[in-house]
Amino acid sequence: MKTLEITQRIRKKLETELKPDRFDHTLGVAYTSASMAMVHGADVEKALIAGLLHDCAKCLSHEEQLEICEKNNIKLSDVERRNHSLLHAKAGIYIARTKYDIYDTEILDAIRYHTTGREDMSLLEKIVYIADFIEPNRKPLKDMDIIRKEAFTDIDRCLAHILHNSVLYLRTIGKECDETTTNAYEFYKKYYK
Repeated sequence: MKTLEITQRIRKKLETELKPDRFDHTLGVAYTSASMAMVHGADVEKALIAGLLHDCAKCLSHEEQLEICEKNNIKLSDVERRNHSLLHAKAGIYIARTKYDIYDTEILDAIRYHTTGREDMSLLEKIVYIADFIEPNRKPLKDMDIIRKEAFTDIDRCLAHILHNSVLYLRTIGKECDETTTNAYEFYKKYYK
């Protein structure tokens, strides 16, 4: 099946499953991912598909997502187990495989790490992580104008900038930070200093 057919099939199915604002966000991430892939020399088709599917499990309840992960031996941290905004990434890799027939490990890893990041991310993982943060429908956060420019000019600095702001924000409001995110921040912070 050709990429256009695959993306159209995924898009139509997602439109019926996601709430309208989540679907708008999904399209924003998909197109931002594809644009970043063009600039940084990544596979545009994979970026588009990963962007479309990054939140494919968001329509499920926390309990449904936990059940998917437990039944399929998907390893979860304690923080992911408690946090719906992180858990959907892990459940999403299962949904992408079983519901959307995506088996490409690069795409699945980009879905898996789009919320936490990780040490030594692949280019596609960086792109989807950043696109999720900067897509046009996102509420502007601290340094958004600078971060959006960095996304297209210095991807590692951009990633470090987002991780820095995220870790600092979570610490400031007293929320727990997943160890994978903390490790990613430690790995990339040299690009931000």
